[in-house]
Amino acid sequence: MKNSTFITTITFAFALLLTTNVNAQKFPGLDASPMDAASFPTDYKVSDKTVKITYSRPQLKGRSLSELAPNGKQWRFGANEAAEITFYKDMTVAGKKIKAGTYTLSAIPGEKEWTLIFSSDLNVWGSYFYNEANDVARVTAKATMSDESLESFSIVFDEKGNMHLGWDKVRVEVPMN
Repeated sequence: MKNSTFITTITFAFALLLTTNVNAQKFPGLDASPMDAASFPTDYKVSDKTVKITYSRPQLKGRSLSELAPNGKQWRFGANEAAEITFYKDMTVAGKKIKAGTYTLSAIPGEKEWTLIFSSDLNVWGSYFYNEANDVARVTAKATMSDESLESFSIVFDEKGNMHLGWDKVRVEVPMN
């Protein structure tokens, strides 16, 4: 009788231990500005990439673009962690040479053009810790308006490797080669 009580107690304790471990794992809900990545070449079957950017995709949610990324003010280029762009070879971006490597990317939006800022600061949240002394390059790119509105900030590369940014009705093309 004592042996069966002992086994029952051990079994109960073991079950309780497993239950506690399962319940201890807390998984967060979905991020309001989910992370995404864009790369060139865009074909997923090509593993030899030239450039890849990882960024978060904020959404308008009834707000204006000028409220979220005001003209003339440095903007963190997405949401959450600073966007990071990796060049796997030396590149020319909007006429400026940038060495292969990983950089954070932010922007200063404007009505007719945007200034993109490539910084050596890595692993930073947004642009709160931006330090101009760590700029690797600043380039300007033409901004145009589209008839179509994009709810989420989006980045794509075209077949030539140029980077295109879009949010609301604003479109920015950044020549890269």
